[in-house]
Amino acid sequence: MAPLASAALLLAASAAVVNAHFTLDYPSTIGFDEDEEPTGPCGSFTPDFTKDNVTDFHVGGDNIAVNLLHTQGTWLYRATLDQTAASNNWTQLFPEVMQTGLGKFCQPAIAVPESWAGQKGVIGVVVDAPDGLLYQCAAVNFVAGAATANQSTCTNSTGVTASYVTDANLAPLAAGNDTAAAASGTSTSTATQTASTASDTSSSTANAAPGRVGGSVPLGSATAVVLAAMLGSAYMLL
Repeated sequence: MAPLASAALLLAASAAVVNAHFTLDYPSTIGFDEDEEPTGPCGSFTPDFTKDNVTDFHVGGDNIAVNLLHTQGTWLYRATLDQTAASNNWTQLFPEVMQTGLGKFCQPAIAVPESWAGQKGVIGVVVDAPDGLLYQCAAVNFVAGAATANQSTCTNSTGVTASYVTDANLAPLAAGNDTAAAASGTSTSTATQTASTASDTSSSTANAAPGRVGGSVPLGSATAVVLAAMLGSAYMLL
């Protein structure tokens, strides 16, 4: 292949990565439009439980799997029983997590209030990426029990690491105030985060969230699953 043709292909691939933002791989997204992904709360899509692919989501802990097409971004996981996702009545499910490294990232054991079992609702995933806040949603049935963390939906790309952070751009969304988040602008995530520095950046393994948080706890370990459940419960009690 001619050098100029190779360069053109590389530029095209780079542009695709920048434009694609992220995909929500599990639970199933209600829709993806890379141009509209900055439109909250669901990337310009409205849940429709008569047409969407509705996924069972275990209230005792389940996986959320994404594919980030940026080299860094901070994730917010939230949910609502509002089947239209139109209100600001969102509940934060898990501390904010910064992914470093492009590719697949799965956070297991994300819990919702046990009282939601038997009801329908929406899982909202937001990432604070270099080009601003990006949104996707999944329509779900909340079911009792906990999912198996090692199921095939939960994998990570090699080299991806994670750490807990505090992200000012995501704070209004964590509090359920999408209007305030939209008005705050789209500054880059690195300027708004305070991270729990990861002291270990070892390669990720499949079926476990990668990296170490606070220098000691791998996000995908059994200890972290317990920690995640405790932290999730704390958020739900607020």
